[in-house]
Order: sequence, then C-alpha cells, then structure tokens
Amino acid sequence: MAEKSVLRFACCVTAAAALAVPLAAQAPHARMNLGPAPVTFARDVVPILQQKCQVCHRPGSIAPMSLVDYPDVVKVATKLKMRVQQRTMPPWHIDKTVGVQAFKNDRSLTDAQIDTLVRWVDAGTPMGDPKDMPKEITWPDPQVWSLKAQFGEPDLVIKSTPYTVNATGQDKWWRPVVPTGVTEPRWVRAIEVKPSLSGRKSVHHVLTLLEQNEEGGVMGLASTMAHTGRMTAGLFMEWAIGKTGEIYNETAGKLILPDSKIRWEVHYYSTGAPVQDDVVELGVWFYPKGFVPQNRTILTMYNAARYSDLDIPPNETAISQNSFVVRAPARIENFQPHMHMRGKAMSMEALYPDGRKELLSMVSNFQWRWHVNYIYADSVAPLLPAGTILQFTAWHDNTAANKNNPDPAQWVGWGDRTVDEMAHVWVDVTYLEQAEFDRLVAARKKRLVP
Repeated sequence: MAEKSVLRFACCVTAAAALAVPLAAQAPHARMNLGPAPVTFARDVVPILQQKCQVCHRPGSIAPMSLVDYPDVVKVATKLKMRVQQRTMPPWHIDKTVGVQAFKNDRSLTDAQIDTLVRWVDAGTPMGDPKDMPKEITWPDPQVWSLKAQFGEPDLVIKSTPYTVNATGQDKWWRPVVPTGVTEPRWVRAIEVKPSLSGRKSVHHVLTLLEQNEEGGVMGLASTMAHTGRMTAGLFMEWAIGKTGEIYNETAGKLILPDSKIRWEVHYYSTGAPVQDDVVELGVWFYPKGFVPQNRTILTMYNAARYSDLDIPPNETAISQNSFVVRAPARIENFQPHMHMRGKAMSMEALYPDGRKELLSMVSNFQWRWHVNYIYADSVAPLLPAGTILQFTAWHDNTAANKNNPDPAQWVGWGDRTVDEMAHVWVDVTYLEQAEFDRLVAARKKRLVP
C-alpha cells in the first residue's frame, strides 16, 4: 500500500509540474509529437501529378487512366502507390546508384515525392481544402509537334505511306521509301517522329533511315574519320513509346543531302481495333542556310548481342556482351536500351586507353513497353578519347519470375517480333576534332577543381 501511495504522489507531482510549465514552452514538444503535417490531394499530391504524370495520364492522351481529377485518382490510389514504390512509374528506369546521374529529360520522382504520394494513400486519400489546388495545366494538343514551342513548325515534314492495321493478326513491319525533297545540303538542329493519334497504340517503334550519297566524305568534319566513303543508309531517327524528339547540341547536327530519301520501318501490332490508313510523320528543324556546325552527330546502334549470338535457354537468365572501339574523339549524348519482354537490364561501360574503366549508365529495371531515352546533361555527357572501347552488357530473364514473360518454356533468340528478343542500345555519338575535345576536357577538369 505504501508503494502505491508513493506512485500516486509521484504522478501528482509530475502532473503539477507540467501544469506549471508555460504553454509556450510546451508547444514545441507537442508539435514534435504530432509528426509531419497531413498530406492532402489539393496541396501536396496535385503538384506532383502535374509535374511528372499528367503529360501522359490525362483525357485523350496515351495512358489508360487519368490522373487529373480527384475521383479518378482515388480509384487507382493503391495501384499508384505500388507503381511509384517500385519505381516503374513514371517510366524512368535508370539505376540511380551508379554512373552519370544528370540528365536533360529526367522525369523520375524524388524520394520525397514518392514519400508524399505513399503517405497520402496510407492516410486514406484526403482531399484537403479545394482552395489549395494549383491552377490546371493547359496541355498542348497531342497532335501538335512537341518541339513546336521551342522551334516553331518543322521546316520539313516527311510522311510515311499510309498503312492499314488490322484488328487482329501478326506483327507487321511497314518499310516504304519516301523522297525528302531536299535540293541543297542542310544541317539539322532537331528531329521529331510523331505517330498519328489514332495509330499511336498500334506502333511499337519507328526507324527512319536516311539514304544519301556521301562519297568522298563530308566537309572535312571529324565525323568523316569514322564515316567516309559512300553511305547508302544511315540511321536518322528512332522512336518508341517514351521518346519524343532529338535536339542536338548547338555545336553539332545531322546532314541531309540533295536527292536523299527516308526509308521507313514502322513496327505495327494489332490491338483489337483496326486503324485505317495510318501515317507516321517525321518533322525536321534546320539550322539557318549556310550554317555548318562544328561537329556531326551520328545515331549509332550498338549491339550487345548480334542476331544468332542471342541465345536464351528456357527457364534461365542469360548475359550477352559486345565491345566497340571509338575511332575518333567523341561525346556520348544519350543512353537508350532496346530489348523486348525478357529484357531485364543493360549497361554501358567505357574502357579508356589508359586502362581506366568507368560504368557510364545502367538500366537495372528494364520495362519493355517503355524505351526511354536518357539524355545526358551537357556538363556530364561522357567525353571519350580516340581508342576508347565501349562495352555493352545485356541481361535477359526467361524464367517464370519475369512477369512479362509470355512463355518461360520457350527457347528465345533474336527476332523482330515482340515475343522474340533484341539487345542493343541507341546512342547519339558526336565526333569531335582533337582540339575541340581537348578544350572540353580541360574546361570540365577546371570546373571540378575546388
């Protein structure tokens, strides 16, 4: 009994002492116990959705659900939480722990943004005060060129020959050849491929090859060190879901010559609804007439495994690797892996002439429906001396653990169909004169000196 009395007395003393403390002094501790302010849709969630999601997830766009209005977002809140935690949405699958991490087109969510979305769902998706809602974004017409705001209407538009996609059937590859109509040499500042709005869901990818006669080299540029003589068909622009256009460094560009042609390759697949007379457009923005950029950019396809070398047994994972020598000083502008349903990961490494090895980029969570083009910021775009070896490694998962795998019992090799496999990377390589390369390297080293 004596012990209980002592305890009661101690509790009374503690309570009295707390009451004796001024309210202002207690407030900070009270606030600390409350934790972070509650997350609301109006104040916290909508700005994130506008910045990173609504470009695709809005009425009339390509995404299957809208993330604009509160009721629509609440319906998919659980899925939204799962996708952002897995970092499969927004589509940005570069490994954030290795390699270059500064990009011109980074659409990924920050850790803080992911935390906000998760806490909102866990809190029961509160709406909050409608007065906190930011102003709605007026999105451009999806049929308008995405680069129009920066460059205006294209200087040249080339259209593929119409093609009708049946509601059902095998994949199709449409390969018409269309003249560019160019009558004098012109240097290209930017390019965009734009599938039609109705056919966008049926287009897996688009290749445009520029057919022209470059016999004798081109204007003494550094690029001719690696590309001389007659070039009958060079890759001009590639498009897949997740990629819009290409804007070249202000000192670089691509060249179109008179009497050139575009050889299209449009990979169509059936979606259950026919698409009549579908047309894909290629928009080209030129530098002013007479302007010759200092450097030339070449879109290059680097294979991690060539055709018959890609051999993936049933119920197994497989690794492919290939290396290429960079013959002239160069700047690497981007990293864009391309695989199909079994694709798991891909990396790009540089083996420098002095023996150093550097992992430039890696996609460790490849998603076959999204062929994201990771465009390096100018300040960190890899500068490679002549003689550097670029090494590409691809991983494929042909097991039941891969949720995208249509049949783990199948032996899989290289092929154009989505049920077949590929393992290559699209890279824009800007070839540099040695003096320009040395200047860029020196300037970058100077910025790194404290």
